[in-house]
Amino acid sequence: MERIGFIGTFDKTDFIIYVARILVKLEKKILIIDSTVNQKAKYVVPTINPTMSYVTEYEGIDIAVGFTNYSDIKKYLGMPEMAVFTYDYIFIDMDNPQLLENFDIYTSSKNYFVTSPDLYDLKKGLEILSGINRPMELTKIWFSRKMTKEEDDYLNFLSLGYKIKWKQEKGYIAMNEDDRDIIIDNQRLSKIKFKGLSPEFKSSMADVVAEISGEDANLIKKTIKQLERGA
Repeated sequence: MERIGFIGTFDKTDFIIYVARILVKLEKKILIIDSTVNQKAKYVVPTINPTMSYVTEYEGIDIAVGFTNYSDIKKYLGMPEMAVFTYDYIFIDMDNPQLLENFDIYTSSKNYFVTSPDLYDLKKGLEILSGINRPMELTKIWFSRKMTKEEDDYLNFLSLGYKIKWKQEKGYIAMNEDDRDIIIDNQRLSKIKFKGLSPEFKSSMADVVAEISGEDANLIKKTIKQLERGA
């Protein structure tokens, strides 16, 4: 089992869900934990009887909402405290620095800082990173077609003195307005559909899936095409 942290205040919930859907199609078992302040998954993921905290299944993905630690998720699922989750990947959607320890983010297999060039996303996201009290490696994921050297230098400057080490590789998510409109339509239909998404956005997701899973790039592209066809 690998735990992957997605840290930042940028609205990343839908992106995480779509990445997880690709991995499910690749026969991986996924749990997404929405530990964000606003808990967007509670509103965009369909469930019959939502409570304060619950786990629901959505197109093969288990999604946990309203939990502040692993123990409570295990209790909800009827698992003993010492039991081990059987997921291939646990994705932790996080924007609350107080929960860094609770979800043991320091020992995750990979941790991503998800942001955009917008100053709010940068500075608010860095408020979370300021709560990191142990050395941590982070990979930048920019919701931008390309990060300029000035933008990268500015983020590096803002994070001086933090207990983080930026990994050399970076991710870029090219998501346009049409992609957003399709995702909103899919939310209303309670579906995760890939048809109509831009080639750039699908390529961005494929890159992240490859980086997380190590799966062959051609296999991932083939899998996304299958999802487009509804296969």
